[in-house]
Amino acid sequence: MDLRTGIREFLSSRRARITPEQAGLPAYGGNRRVKGLRREEVALLAGVSVDYYVRMERGSLAGASDGVLKALASALQLDEAERDHLFHLARQSGAPSGPRRRRPAVTVRSTLQQVLDAISDAPAWIGNGRYDVLAMNQLGRALYSPVLADPRRPANTARFVYLNPEAARDFFVDYDRIAGDVAAKLRMEAGRNPHDEELIALVGELSTCSELFRQRWASQDVRLHRSGRKRVRHPIVGQLDLDVESLELPAEPGLHLIVYTAPAGTPTADNLALLASWAATQQTLATELEAHDG
Repeated sequence: MDLRTGIREFLSSRRARITPEQAGLPAYGGNRRVKGLRREEVALLAGVSVDYYVRMERGSLAGASDGVLKALASALQLDEAERDHLFHLARQSGAPSGPRRRRPAVTVRSTLQQVLDAISDAPAWIGNGRYDVLAMNQLGRALYSPVLADPRRPANTARFVYLNPEAARDFFVDYDRIAGDVAAKLRMEAGRNPHDEELIALVGELSTCSELFRQRWASQDVRLHRSGRKRVRHPIVGQLDLDVESLELPAEPGLHLIVYTAPAGTPTADNLALLASWAATQQTLATELEAHDG
């Protein structure tokens, strides 16, 4: 997660995917030695000198103005997530270098847990950019029971996806897309917090243990946390086609509230109700066992 290497690989990978035709440039000569645009072509499109662009692609974005970064993003045809990532890399490039930072352990405020518990008809949980699961409601624990089977805490969805791929493929209907999204969102987080010691350790662990993660990480793709659809095969109630809302928590920077819902009257809504009944039974049983043990 070296910053200069990250900048170099991100810019060169984005340059390599654009042909001169896509950029509206004439493709002189039939034998181009580079895949995609040449550095001088990117410099032309961004309105900067070739030397300046070469310096940026070698890993130095320090001092680049917002105007230059926007022109570069336009030249490379970056999407919203990629633009954000470019600006994160530039901010980190201009920041004083420092040691790895171990973030304080995040504890979710009791009032946020109350909010989760008040959401009784939908699975909900709070997580961070490293995919740590920090707090859940009862239905969230029931939905994510395969993820929670790993005794490590906090539970981590990225570890589940890449280090327990058989269970993850059984659980996530669209496993390949989920795997790509997880790596891309971790890459986005690395741009924001390149010195986060726990993130560095997580990426190192996944890279060491998963060839698929190494491939997805090397793609340099980035994604934003957004709303969407998620399909899972739950071991108790079967397939659930869920709508997902990912909401930033302004009072808790870096944390997201994720809520899963389904339209009323759909099979998924019925199966969520069944899952809620099962979860209540499990909780009642656990409480009765504790009371009996007492």
